[in-house]
Amino acid sequence: MAHDIDTLMDMEQDALDELFSSVAAGPIPDGEAEGTAIIAPGTRFTPLISRFINGFAWQGKVFDSEKSVLKNRILPFGLNAILAKVYKDKSWLDGKECIVLDYSDTSIVAQWIRDEIRQIGPGMYLGKVYWDDTRLIDFALDFNAEDAG
Repeated sequence: MAHDIDTLMDMEQDALDELFSSVAAGPIPDGEAEGTAIIAPGTRFTPLISRFINGFAWQGKVFDSEKSVLKNRILPFGLNAILAKVYKDKSWLDGKECIVLDYSDTSIVAQWIRDEIRQIGPGMYLGKVYWDDTRLIDFALDFNAEDAG
């Protein structure tokens, strides 16, 4: 089954967790991805919240797989900021391998954040966001989006 942004936003939390756990980590991505925050998954509020976040706070991520880092595209004008280290490790969700986006040593603003992603289709990744060890939200990264590069 192909998973696009609309499909992911219609899924409830249990289904997103099951999808994340059902796939392998995939390769560490390279290049620019359009990001979509998935908050209140499976509710009518999900698309509205996502559009608001994309418009004013976070548009996606730019990966440099050779250097094992990424920068987030933030603010309405897409500033590349908030650096993270990228590596593979065990997921806090299910203990299986995932791609970790680790801000602990690279960012003062996001030092308590850890993202985990897995590839759910060609150019499409599903992610989990943790603050310390508390899971916050999900997100998607689309490397195929027209605006992504």
